[in-house]
Amino acid sequence: MSYVILDLEWNGSYSKILHKFVNEIIEIGAVKLDDELNVCDTFTMLVAPKIGKKLCSKVKQLTKITNEELKDDGVSFIRAISLFSDFLGDGVLMTWSDSDLHALIENYSYYTGRTRLPFLSRYCNLQSYCEDCLDLHDSSCQLGLGACAEMAGVDFSEDDQHRALADVYLTLECMKAFYGKYPLKPYIKDAVCDEFYDRLLFKNHFVTDINSPDVDKSVMFFDCEDCGKPLVQLSKWRLHNKSFTAEFSCKYCRKKFNGRVSFKKKFDEVSVKKKLNEKVEKKPQTKEQVNTVSAN
Repeated sequence: MSYVILDLEWNGSYSKILHKFVNEIIEIGAVKLDDELNVCDTFTMLVAPKIGKKLCSKVKQLTKITNEELKDDGVSFIRAISLFSDFLGDGVLMTWSDSDLHALIENYSYYTGRTRLPFLSRYCNLQSYCEDCLDLHDSSCQLGLGACAEMAGVDFSEDDQHRALADVYLTLECMKAFYGKYPLKPYIKDAVCDEFYDRLLFKNHFVTDINSPDVDKSVMFFDCEDCGKPLVQLSKWRLHNKSFTAEFSCKYCRKKFNGRVSFKKKFDEVSVKKKLNEKVEKKPQTKEQVNTVSAN
């Protein structure tokens, strides 16, 4: 089995056809590995942009790629992806997070009208693999490549990053830090089946209709944080900042609270977050306090 680690650099280009910004690929870098993670071959190529004519300043600053380089040395996206397809062969495609895969699909779809990559048969998200190896499970804070390298004890220079091939080699070193200690096979996905693309292209979103079947009303309650008794709901649920909010009170502690519940729809689950804040009512000023303020 061979593995191919891929990294892309892209430029935010506005498409007049789509009326939106596109992550237009400007560089492709990859290495091919054997099953012992020895590098067998490398692939690097500049891609001449067609959607946007010039690189944004941030991309130029990070990558050090110039407009002149892309004009002189860049090939068309279709040509680049054809050559990369030959390079990949039947290997397992690997990337750090699925953002590169999204960009690849976005560019391929722009030029061909198809959202499926015909050259992709198996895929592995190395970010997910490394996060689990490090016992990191916070979906709201994904692990960056540089942070992973530091945690894994991999030496690298920040100045050398933000070029496709350099990021590929850093990804490889992070992979090597855990390979053999933790099984990789469960992270290799079948990229031909419908579910792979359904899951990949599904966009997580907050549920804002309280009558939606995705809203489990049985969890929309709170207990007092002091006495543990059930709180009494004082107001109807209303939508605020993509969360449902209502007022509550504890008849035992004589305290009032604001309760907030949010439902986030994911591909195969609905995640629920609940938060309770005590309402601190301002006490009316005494006559002495009013006189003191007036005197000042």
